[in-house]
Amino acid sequence: MRAGYAARAAVYLIVGGLAVVAAWQGGQAEGTTDALAQLRGVPWGLAALWVIAVGLVCYAVWRLIDAALDLDNYGNDAKGVMARIGLVVTGLIHAAIGVSVGRLAMGSGNGSGGSGGGGGAESATQQLMQMPYGPWIVVGVGLATIGAGVYYVIKGVQERYKEYIRVTPTASRLDPVMKFGCIAEGIVVGIIGATIVVAGLTTDPQQAGGVGEALDQVRSVAYGRILLGVLALGLIGFAVENAVEAIYRIVPRRSGEDVMTLARRARLKAEGKLHDTVS
Repeated sequence: MRAGYAARAAVYLIVGGLAVVAAWQGGQAEGTTDALAQLRGVPWGLAALWVIAVGLVCYAVWRLIDAALDLDNYGNDAKGVMARIGLVVTGLIHAAIGVSVGRLAMGSGNGSGGSGGGGGAESATQQLMQMPYGPWIVVGVGLATIGAGVYYVIKGVQERYKEYIRVTPTASRLDPVMKFGCIAEGIVVGIIGATIVVAGLTTDPQQAGGVGEALDQVRSVAYGRILLGVLALGLIGFAVENAVEAIYRIVPRRSGEDVMTLARRARLKAEGKLHDTVS
């Protein structure tokens, strides 16, 4: 679990950092694959790619185990089952990304995912298009992706990320950064979903894009460089959120009910039950 969140933090730190540079210098934002491909040209870059690849696979394994054993206590009702299915889906997605990063490390990928790094999304969309009712399946995937983006925004606004993070001085100080990061991630995921929906409605797989394409869409609007810079900083904030989870996340099924999390502390404070001894 911790290796997985750490790998996600590294990925978003690299993508967000390059997007900040693009906003500052006026260049094109890089997608996930293109951004990571640049590591091959720096010292220790290949080692970093392998660490990230293994970490993303670890994250996938964690999500599958979490879903199977219900380690986050989602339950077996309809809502809990849907949440656990979501864990499986995100686990499989990260497994695929981990394999892709491993291929980059072996030199079998060139990182040239097309404009904005949307080649992976475009390829997957093209394969779905070839299935019976393919365009409608693509639209459904796009809508589900938009839903995931809305979830991240709500997670940030309602501060749901606090639920599994242990109270520490560092986690408390980074709380605003984590909130900003979750909202920014939701916006990016929502834009990705919108491009997939457009691809399905127009039966044009080239309309589908990944992170790089989403950032380019932001770059193309009025005051685009400013908005891109803000969103890029948000992705770095999401990297911070993942780093905090890598260090301070609890596993509810194993941690017990007496662990003080950021969410529990907020509830106690709102109820006036927070004692001075709680930090």
